[in-house]
Amino acid sequence: MNFATLTETETAGKTVLLRVDFNSPIDPASSIILDDKRFREHVPTVQALDDAKCVIITHQSRPQKKDFTTLEVHAARLERLIGRQVHYIDDIFGRCARETVAEMNAGDVLMLENVRFNAEENLRMSGEEALGTHLVRNLAAMGDIYVNDAFGTAHRSQPTIVGLPRAMPAVAGLLMEKEIATLSRVLSGAPGPVTFVLGGTKVDDSLDVAINVLSGGITDRVIAVGVVANVFLKAQGIGIGSPSEELIRKLGYLPEVEKARDILARYGDMIVLPETVAVRSGASRAECPVTAIPDLPVLDCGLESIGPITDLIRESGTVVLNGPAGVFEDPLFAIGTNEILRAAACAKFSVVGGGHTAVVIESMGIAQKFSHISTGGGACIEFLTGKMLPAVEALQESKIRFW
Repeated sequence: MNFATLTETETAGKTVLLRVDFNSPIDPASSIILDDKRFREHVPTVQALDDAKCVIITHQSRPQKKDFTTLEVHAARLERLIGRQVHYIDDIFGRCARETVAEMNAGDVLMLENVRFNAEENLRMSGEEALGTHLVRNLAAMGDIYVNDAFGTAHRSQPTIVGLPRAMPAVAGLLMEKEIATLSRVLSGAPGPVTFVLGGTKVDDSLDVAINVLSGGITDRVIAVGVVANVFLKAQGIGIGSPSEELIRKLGYLPEVEKARDILARYGDMIVLPETVAVRSGASRAECPVTAIPDLPVLDCGLESIGPITDLIRESGTVVLNGPAGVFEDPLFAIGTNEILRAAACAKFSVVGGGHTAVVIESMGIAQKFSHISTGGGACIEFLTGKMLPAVEALQESKIRFW
């Protein structure tokens, strides 16, 4: 981790711009925050800044979404969690924001308005381009140190992520440091055997992860489930039924079939696929071998496949999971996902890539059994592909420029 960290930085009396990711599920009708997991994960970093003037920069959703809203309820939720007043203002870098920050005392916590209300924050740009934005120039003028704790947006090349670290001294917050350290251990030094379980619908990202960990000798096997498994089955020439074919086409993943075929050609003995699947037949769950899938939606691993898959997982020293095995929202087709998660919870070192999988774990009440549940599904999976995250690159550049 070639960047500065909060643990080695003096912040007493300084004005600290703290970038977090409080983007959370919200009921659009009532504005009630439905899940505050991300808030709880950031609390240690906020508390570590209790001797500083802490100015929080964060976002909620994105333009044109129903939950794209102000941050008043976010400030109230954080206030309850940290037991200290959190002042909210409906301004980002205007006169109100500048004057409020100037009047802060050490120990004060201020939350600025949803930073994505500023159009520049919604643009993808390089660090040097971001450095020239009004958003970055004005925010940087308000603080002494920038702390990036927003791992959930670490894969986004947006001004507050890649521009602020180039405009002022920047360090990684406690959550960012923990995420990078844990995921780095997955790629080097994790206890074996190592098993990756890749599911869900993000086929392109999952295949990139598979290529990286297989070619780098990082994993002993890759278990594919969900739509990822369907793409591998199709790559083998197996008929997966027109509903599953149509889903792959609709998601734009037909080009990934050739990539899956190449992975199978090179690492076929390390790829584990379900031998049976579950389909919806009327209002019921029906089981069938993958060699005889009817023209019905494939919605879960088959019961006869779940046992062998979970046995492999239980034999593993390290398990990395990303994505569910099926349509877990429907109890009929949640069996594969639930059993895989229960098996993974027994591993010595278990890492979950956030997103839908993390939601299921929380609902099952087994979150404490996992070594690490990432707060950033997209950032986590991009890190595991071996790519440099824009946020990490920006923090490294800041260390060169300012520390």
